[in-house]
Amino acid sequence: MMRVIAGTARSLPLKTIEGKDTRPTTDRIKETLFNMIQLKIPEAVVLDLFSGSGAIGIEALSRGAKEAYFVENNKAAVSCIRDNLSFTKLNNQAVVMECDAITALRRLNGKGKIFDIIFMDPPYNKGWEQQILAELCQTDILDKDTTIIIESAKETDFSGACQLGFQIEKQKEYKTNKHVYLCLSRAEDTYETSNIPRQF
Repeated sequence: MMRVIAGTARSLPLKTIEGKDTRPTTDRIKETLFNMIQLKIPEAVVLDLFSGSGAIGIEALSRGAKEAYFVENNKAAVSCIRDNLSFTKLNNQAVVMECDAITALRRLNGKGKIFDIIFMDPPYNKGWEQQILAELCQTDILDKDTTIIIESAKETDFSGACQLGFQIEKQKEYKTNKHVYLCLSRAEDTYETSNIPRQF
């Protein structure tokens, strides 16, 4: 059973959905992740793409994040996110977007919303990492202080991220997967998105 690890909702159990459509981040990996970003969490605005059960965004809210956006297009998973938010009493700080990740990024663009942390856990080995990073380049929802965290298969290649204007800050490998931490590689005032290719 998954639980909230720390914060106001500490130890509360979280629902997950059955089947292979979602792949919950284990509590051990989740704890390692949040230990690495703990200083960025207080008052942060968080975007949780491919949310699944919502465990990452909920953990962030429990630990003091100001607001979290949950993006998920699986109806059963969306229902699970809403139930978990209600149970942890964190729904007033949450926005649930029932759509795919690309659509969500396009809807958020131009709304004046800057995210401090963007987390994504897309299906492995489907090329989503490249597509999302390329789409992020066309938006105004991140700046030089935004941390992007991608959970991916261990073999996923991120060497092309620099071509999109990102740099890898650090990487944490686990048994079968990894977390890659990225940020914009140039200052915001010189960051030009118009000349950046949309694919690696």
